[in-house]
Amino acid sequence: MKPNFVQKVTNWGNFPIVEKEMRSDDSVSKIKQFVKENNEVIARGNGRCYGDASLGEHIFSTKRLNKFISFDRLNGIIECESGVLLSEVLEVSVPQGYFLYVTPGTKFVSVGGAIASDVHGKNHHAEGCFSEYVTEFKLLDENSEVITCSREENSDKFWATIGGMGLTGIILSAKFKLKNIESAYIRQESIKAENLDEVFKLFDESEDWTYNVAWIDCFQKGKNLGRSILMRGEHALKAELPSNLQKKSLKLKERFKPTVPFYFPGFVLNALTIKIFNFLYYNKQTKKQINNFIDYETFFYPLDVINDWNKIYGKSGFIQYQMVIPKENGKEGMKQILETIANSGNGSFLAVLKLFGKDNPLAYNSFPKEGYTLALDFKVNKGLKKLVDQLDAIVENFGGRIYLTKDSMSKSSLTNYLQNVDSPKFVSLQHKRIVSNNQF
Repeated sequence: MKPNFVQKVTNWGNFPIVEKEMRSDDSVSKIKQFVKENNEVIARGNGRCYGDASLGEHIFSTKRLNKFISFDRLNGIIECESGVLLSEVLEVSVPQGYFLYVTPGTKFVSVGGAIASDVHGKNHHAEGCFSEYVTEFKLLDENSEVITCSREENSDKFWATIGGMGLTGIILSAKFKLKNIESAYIRQESIKAENLDEVFKLFDESEDWTYNVAWIDCFQKGKNLGRSILMRGEHALKAELPSNLQKKSLKLKERFKPTVPFYFPGFVLNALTIKIFNFLYYNKQTKKQINNFIDYETFFYPLDVINDWNKIYGKSGFIQYQMVIPKENGKEGMKQILETIANSGNGSFLAVLKLFGKDNPLAYNSFPKEGYTLALDFKVNKGLKKLVDQLDAIVENFGGRIYLTKDSMSKSSLTNYLQNVDSPKFVSLQHKRIVSNNQF
């Protein structure tokens, strides 16, 4: 009798929850067999994307593809299987004086997921997406063949897979470049902005900085619309660190990481509590500008220090809505988006604004385009679909697009920008939803 592998599966937002077949293996021959026997297969890394991006009728988990293959310490090139997490890459590379060129806001994503989503970070304007530093990867394609993909070999599959959301096959392993660092610390400047005009001006003045990101209080209206705190940073040189940090400049102290032990009751997270949080967060910085040194985990991964923080949103789950508005329309587009959110009462205390630089035309499935991107977390409730529809209309009107890695209910006209990925073998629930134009 064939064993039953059907189970409840969801991603980080705990929405949607589906009952589908999920397998995991580290044997290439068994992975090939799984793909041969099934259509509508999708790979899933660590489940830290949002929505239905890595959910499908038949899910292959890459968690057992978790081995390092090589580390060229002289040139900073690492090769590993696709299920290795970025956190594990950092554990190996930072003590050797290397860091990821590009990292998203959590280090608990897999290398395969980083390629399939072509993740970006706080430095897109300066250093692009994750794909800029990927030299090659091994892909199990729709014919159950393992092929090497690079800019020179099988380049069509290489570029289709970059940002292709797993629809071209299962990434088995990858090789990518790391950047040199002298310390595990960031030299940061944190600057308060009273409104959207001021934070946009700060972004313009900060383009020479490698890392730029702004937290936005999305409940503000009128003259305070877009009230925010911009944080810009550079990897700190060992010589500029305070003396107490120089001795072990590439090593971070162990820290206690609290855990959210249960799903919060639905009434805990509401407009009032989010407004209180936003007020406290903005006013905890008493000065206009603060210059300091912070460790890379605090700068890049502030939420990773809390285990299971997604439970704060309760059992109903949450979505993350992320869009990009072209730069020429950025200010007006963001103004309309923030006004719509403020009027809806569906506030987000995790609202993050970043600036994208020029996009790579070869990476045609990649999400970023030159402009401003805003990511927001919303608790799932009865009024959320109406808000998403309103936001979709604004984004569409300004020629923007939605990030598929975060999407779970947006319009197909904003999300269906994938090219050269159609295959009966590799299909996600998200892709079926978009193609059929089904709505939440």
